[in-house]
Amino acid sequence: MKIELKEIAIREVVNWYINDNEEWVVGYSGKLNIRPKYQREFVYKDKQRDSVIETVRKNFPLNVMYRVKNTDGTFEVLDWQQRTISICEYIDWKFSLDYQYFHNLEESEKNQILDYKLMIYFCEWTDKEKLDWFKIINIAWEKLTDQELRNAIYTWPWLTDAKRYFSKTSCPAYSIWSDYLIGSSIRQEYLETAISWISNWNIEQYMAQNQHKPNASELWQYFQNVINWIKVIFPNYRREMKWVAYWPLYNQFKNTFFDSKKLEEEITNLMQDEDVTKKPGIYEYVLTRNEKYLNIRAFTDKQKREAYERQKGICTKCMEHFELDEMEADHIKPWHEGGKTTAENCQMLCKQCNRVKSGK
Repeated sequence: MKIELKEIAIREVVNWYINDNEEWVVGYSGKLNIRPKYQREFVYKDKQRDSVIETVRKNFPLNVMYRVKNTDGTFEVLDWQQRTISICEYIDWKFSLDYQYFHNLEESEKNQILDYKLMIYFCEWTDKEKLDWFKIINIAWEKLTDQELRNAIYTWPWLTDAKRYFSKTSCPAYSIWSDYLIGSSIRQEYLETAISWISNWNIEQYMAQNQHKPNASELWQYFQNVINWIKVIFPNYRREMKWVAYWPLYNQFKNTFFDSKKLEEEITNLMQDEDVTKKPGIYEYVLTRNEKYLNIRAFTDKQKREAYERQKGICTKCMEHFELDEMEADHIKPWHEGGKTTAENCQMLCKQCNRVKSGK
């Protein structure tokens, strides 16, 4: 490990700055890879981006930057990607600060920015040292997501191809299926979702097994199969569909025939059922018939007390007497048979009888 501290003017960093957005970002006369494969996408919000430029314009100090020196004489940004791109984009006229673009500034103001000295540590490290440091370094106000950390470790052709599908603002996954996914593509949440589906949440294991493959076609095809299956089974889209865990349903029922018209009729009724408190769970319920997904509304304490007094503390199954806290509320007519969570449909069973009944 070798580390050397240098002062580098901003004008040197922005020389030959090119931002392809989708693939690569370079500067420093083409010798600096600003976004290596292990780096995240650009995630700064406008306020964060503007504060970097304001700091430079006021000649206030910025934190130390880290670069990795490669054996071929080129460099990689290890830390400071967000701030480096913010500076370069401002000078490249991509955004304004206080309604002033860089090209609108006085020459003295331009030179003050271009002559600003950045404190940069140039590091010569092994790949392991580089990635270990990348995971723990101060990464400019934005905590790395779990998937961004995974991407820092498995930096091989497979990941590059996977990010093409799932990790860009205009990636195919976002453009076509954002209605069914939560999170942000550039924060790697779409990629994490896709890998979790195909791997049954063994994400690290799947990435390790596939990292040296030339492409991520298997992942992309599986993801498309899941989403297309959803659209066939549930053609009428509702916003609640964003929060459904689809891959277990696909894996279990992909070869099962469902009448989508009948499913839609049932979904419509369940959406209007006030006893169903977890509406996204309706989609899992109509396939699995497991009521746990619906989170059926519980009886209130008042309803429990009314039933207890009406029964005089007697369990309606074993006919033994119990205290109120020794009993549990139960639907007389089961919910799935049309029974509602009302006082008239409430009975109190001892805990043993209720659990035996629930297990049938």
